[in-house]
Amino acid sequence: MAEVLVYVDHVDGAVRKPTLELLTLARRIGEPVAVHLGPGADTAATTLAEHGAVKVLAADAPEFTEYLVAPKVDALQAAYEAVSPAAVLLPSSAEGKEIGARLAVRIGSGIITDAVDLEAGDEGPVATQSVFAASYTTKSRITKGTPVITVKPNSAAPEAAPAAGTVEQLAVTVADSSKGTKVVSRTPRESTGRPDLTEAAIVVSGGRGVNGAENFPVIEALADSLGAAVGASRAAVDAGWYPHTNQVGQTGKSVSPQLYIAAGISGAIQHRAGMQTSKTIVAINKDAEAPIFDLVDYGVVGDLFEVVPALTDEVKARKG
Repeated sequence: MAEVLVYVDHVDGAVRKPTLELLTLARRIGEPVAVHLGPGADTAATTLAEHGAVKVLAADAPEFTEYLVAPKVDALQAAYEAVSPAAVLLPSSAEGKEIGARLAVRIGSGIITDAVDLEAGDEGPVATQSVFAASYTTKSRITKGTPVITVKPNSAAPEAAPAAGTVEQLAVTVADSSKGTKVVSRTPRESTGRPDLTEAAIVVSGGRGVNGAENFPVIEALADSLGAAVGASRAAVDAGWYPHTNQVGQTGKSVSPQLYIAAGISGAIQHRAGMQTSKTIVAINKDAEAPIFDLVDYGVVGDLFEVVPALTDEVKARKG
């Protein structure tokens, strides 16, 4: 069976959930070979093997952290040349998409971004995408070269499938041309204790109806009761009520959780583009004609300042 390269998203060897999803999807089209760049490969290998990685190609070099993504592209290209894979899969993060696009250019292949499903086809892997603000679902395949595909988080449930997961060192030569942009400083992101917005299984978002930054704790309380991430509409972040890093929408982050709760969000196309692939959508809005109600699974017409606290209390009561 052909091998499929899977780019590992991790923090010092702690493998992030989107990578486990990629391994699950990769098994549909071949044998997953994980590419781990940076420290912690031996630690990560255990988790990667549990989810189907037949081997782990590992490389660590200071250039991976000292410069922007180009050295990582050099490494992924080295893995591609060593394996000659049937496909290359990466998470649809900002970094993942940039690495994937640069790799596709270098190897003369096509790229599909933001896939939400993947299946084997007679002429190569077939990717499912939600396009035009999720108004249409398309199936696509690459017709030239080795498919490079980025997959949105929460597109598949990680499934255990124990494999060897043998760690092999990958020889990487970082080109001088990859050292054009150097990282001169880093500021650690302040932790909220909540899951990452793009990876969370549940997201609770607030919009213009929240009516001020001082009212966002109502949204946060519901999110915390559910173990959810907090999102916000463009109107809310533009008004300065919540950080831009939490914006959900076409110009913000695209999310696809199991449950998406929209409170005080009208449902403009810009916002819908970033959350319409959510598995279950719940909206709370006092305007019964709000466009958000056109795509929800469950809708509550009411004042969010009455509905959301009541829902929070009920969640807490049921959790006991």
